[in-house]
Amino acid sequence: MLHKTKGIALKLTNYSESSVVVQVYTESFGLQSYLVNGAKKPKAKIKANLFQPLHLLELIVYHKDNNNLQRISEAHQTPPLLDLPYNIIKSSIAIFLNEVLYKSLKQQQHDGFLFNFIFQSIRYLDETDHSLANFHLTFLIKLSMFLGFLPNVGTKVLPYFDLREGNFSSSLPAHSDVLQPPHTEIFHQLIGSTYASAAALKINKEERALLLSKILDFYNIHVANFGEINSVYILEEIFR
Repeated sequence: MLHKTKGIALKLTNYSESSVVVQVYTESFGLQSYLVNGAKKPKAKIKANLFQPLHLLELIVYHKDNNNLQRISEAHQTPPLLDLPYNIIKSSIAIFLNEVLYKSLKQQQHDGFLFNFIFQSIRYLDETDHSLANFHLTFLIKLSMFLGFLPNVGTKVLPYFDLREGNFSSSLPAHSDVLQPPHTEIFHQLIGSTYASAAALKINKEERALLLSKILDFYNIHVANFGEINSVYILEEIFR
């Protein structure tokens, strides 16, 4: 049966000389793998370049429950990304976000709210003229809410954040998975920020690098098989 769904391209793998398998996070079915026959041929109906990282898609797909490999009938970029593919800062952030999403969404089922958050975040990244130095930090914190481990936040900023428990605390935990002052207050500010307000926060490169490292530790604790994010070095290059 054919179904219409929005999708977000995450990963493309060569399948044969002319075909590819693409992993797409879909609005209707969660993360799915699709075989696209002939995608690398010059006159392909569905071209492989449609599935560049984080491209936003309108799809008509064949879907069978419990199939590991589905098929696509039609695919279009909607809306097309106008700046992200050509802007070195935005495209570098997209590579990082794409790797995080691919590792975080493997166990996720259909979730319309999560899909819409990611979809609108990509549109913001493509369209904004604001500073993006803190965008990836804000994105990771907001994503954690949809993945089920958003930090518990009170009105008062306590000095320590326990990464294992996901709580702010007045006492230092008896382990090293902790965020300490002055980074705790910055982290607290980011939790309550929009992308636009986060852009106005003054965070130096050392603080940003430490916060990113700790947030990725937070993901490693709470997301099964999350592992190392290899594209971190790209962010270090563009925001140094």
